[in-house]
Amino acid sequence: MAETSSDHTPHIPIEIITDDEMALIEAAFAFASASARSAFRSSTPPPPPPPLSPPSSSSPLFRSNALSIKSITVLSKRSFSHATGSGTSTHHPDIEDSSPKLKTLLPDSFLHRFRKNRGLSVTDITSTEWCSKQMEFALTLGGRKTNQVMRAGIARHAKLEEEVIKRVEVNIKSKEDQWALKFLNFINGVNQLFFEGLTRELPIMGFAEDTWIVGVIDEIRMPSTENDHNPILIDTKTRARDTLPSEPQRRNGRLQLMCYKYLWDSLVADDFPSEKFFTKFGLYPEQTLCEDLKVKSSDPKYSALTLDDVVRYYKNTCSMLLPAHDQLLLRYEYQKDHSLIGEDKFAYDSEWLKSQMHRCIEVWLGKRETTYVPEEENWKCRFCQFATVCDASTDSKGTMANTSNDSNAKQG
Repeated sequence: MAETSSDHTPHIPIEIITDDEMALIEAAFAFASASARSAFRSSTPPPPPPPLSPPSSSSPLFRSNALSIKSITVLSKRSFSHATGSGTSTHHPDIEDSSPKLKTLLPDSFLHRFRKNRGLSVTDITSTEWCSKQMEFALTLGGRKTNQVMRAGIARHAKLEEEVIKRVEVNIKSKEDQWALKFLNFINGVNQLFFEGLTRELPIMGFAEDTWIVGVIDEIRMPSTENDHNPILIDTKTRARDTLPSEPQRRNGRLQLMCYKYLWDSLVADDFPSEKFFTKFGLYPEQTLCEDLKVKSSDPKYSALTLDDVVRYYKNTCSMLLPAHDQLLLRYEYQKDHSLIGEDKFAYDSEWLKSQMHRCIEVWLGKRETTYVPEEENWKCRFCQFATVCDASTDSKGTMANTSNDSNAKQG
């Protein structure tokens, strides 16, 4: 039973991790791209996008679904660190602190071999931060296994999406259609954010260090205060037990949300480099879209028949946006009854984020070797499905146990 301190703040126990919780992390890595399926965020055929101008903050509809970033955070004696620096505590050094050996660019890099035609995802970044060696095994030996706990977490996120979004299947016929679908879903999601104050599962994309990055933002809400108009980025994590996660898990979640803000703010600040985008993926901007994606209107200004037309709407949409709120929010939810376990409200740290993204992208580009987790995080290896093939026991640092039958030993 949870204890109560003298100031009546409830104490919620914090565990390191369990098999079930590790499964949820694996699920996030394995299924992050599920939302990119060929589905449209509205009925078919889609309506023409209206001119994007947010309603005033006094509009009841604008505030009806709003959530204040100042919402009460569940605390404990060992509470979340609302860090503005690296986002880590003194007990959990950053996963990349070991400064792995740099090497020359490999022509057969992970990016070229596995992500050449679609770029990196934000999940690729976070899985590399979690354990770059595990990421390497997942790519070269096959995807991660799933179980009931994973499927339950995925189902919960699908349910949250269904609460605010109606999706319909579309008949995709070309790679130009595939990208147009992402852009149109972004446009429709932003319209929903402006006029309803809330949207979920919003596709986000852009360049970071000349590398194409894509992701799906869990939830975006408009603030409830009249003087604050910057959208709030939120991510919901489900947990099999009603305990708060370990610091490395929170750090990984913070990295994910910071990546989303980086991409969002980049779209707001810069004119989307459409020619660079078309060239990178070998796209034909004048390619006629499939019938399901054509935006037809009596007003020629709002008709979109080609990928280039859709990208112009996309750029117009981005020009209307404000930067995301500097305060980001991670919500932890109990999987059994969907009750709130706690919230991690933290500040965006651009320098820490750029450092983490740089190190992770270098791994994908072949400029940096994959590495094992630091000794203080070797508990991760007890839950890694690649432990039996990982040669970490020969690591020169001596951080691995010499036997594989010790459940507490670092295995890979």
